[in-house]
Amino acid sequence: MEDQKIIALYFQRAETAILETKKKYSRLLLSISYGILKIMADAEECENDTYLKTWNAIPPKQPENLPAFLSKIVRNLSLDRYDSLHAEKRGGGEVPLVLEELSEVLPDKGAIPGEGNELSELMDSFLHTLKPESRNIFMRRYWFMDSVSEIAEASGFGLSKVKMSLSRTREQLKLFLEQEGYRL
Repeated sequence: MEDQKIIALYFQRAETAILETKKKYSRLLLSISYGILKIMADAEECENDTYLKTWNAIPPKQPENLPAFLSKIVRNLSLDRYDSLHAEKRGGGEVPLVLEELSEVLPDKGAIPGEGNELSELMDSFLHTLKPESRNIFMRRYWFMDSVSEIAEASGFGLSKVKMSLSRTREQLKLFLEQEGYRL
């Protein structure tokens, strides 16, 4: 079913909206959540919570890009779940590593001029400047939170090439943000 028809079902408050969403996007949502949590039962719970949050958000929201809308919800739910699961034992898994890598490049909250959406828009602009190979590696690491070895295996590249690509892309991002007036 087309995304606009699914969204229309949400506006009609038809429960089939959730079934159609699950049918079309379950694999995507599980993939994102499992990439963060590494526990299938928790990933499935976040997937189900995503459908509830979507039901409560549409209407009034009318997403232009349904998969992006759903992906953002499941990612945020998964990160929250990760935080609660690892509250006492920080340092394990990919999430702390990913956040540490990005903390060297992204500005502090107090250093962000304007609205929070501005940084999001700049990130989108930055991603469009990258070659597809670099963008794919960057997104797999910092959006889907795949490990370097998972990225290397999926892409067919060596570990050193993936690490070097990530390092160069982070440096490019840092320069890009500095040119846009962000300070670290």
